[in-house]
Amino acid sequence: MQHLVHGVTWRGDKHRQCVYLTFDDGPVPEVTPQVLDILDTYGVKATFFWVGENVYRYPDLAREVCRRGHTIANHTFNHLPGRRTNYYTWRMNCQLCDEVIANTLGSAWNNLHLFRPPHGRQTRREKHWLRRNGYHIVLWDVITHDYNTVSYTPKDIVRIVKRYTRNGSIILFHDSVKSAANTLAALPEVLAWLQQQGYTCEPIKQVSK
Repeated sequence: MQHLVHGVTWRGDKHRQCVYLTFDDGPVPEVTPQVLDILDTYGVKATFFWVGENVYRYPDLAREVCRRGHTIANHTFNHLPGRRTNYYTWRMNCQLCDEVIANTLGSAWNNLHLFRPPHGRQTRREKHWLRRNGYHIVLWDVITHDYNTVSYTPKDIVRIVKRYTRNGSIILFHDSVKSAANTLAALPEVLAWLQQQGYTCEPIKQVSK
């Protein structure tokens, strides 16, 4: 992965016709299994930024995502917004997420120390702590707005992906209950279009320091 801006990765290699599908806020039984099946249908691997509390609640589902070969990463334990949370509380919440994932997945988890802050927001102090402790902050350059079912339909999501996707794009979806209707309806069409355009879809494997 490349394109670091102030220590944050927004986009992958612009010289390769490859994109990176990412899913935030899971795993949850109402959505994640269906997302996995859709990804399998198209032979695609993705990166899941997990809320540790959901991993704790649904350990078997977490292990299934890992078993299918997807990359697993940290999204805090309680989806805490960095700018509105006490620094020490936030820091412990990040560490707790890693601990729960590690305890749940064991040696099957290849921890790449990828981190995505909830809502993409964090303070300078939080970012410095993450980098000092070996985390790689990964954001996105294409947001689908799948979580907003009031203002966006599945067709809107597909249009967004078609309009803004480029080489190396990191595309943000959610496997959450709130986004279920949009995500599950739009994802197959998005994957079909990406493959028709010649894009490969890869999980995030590493990030440049």
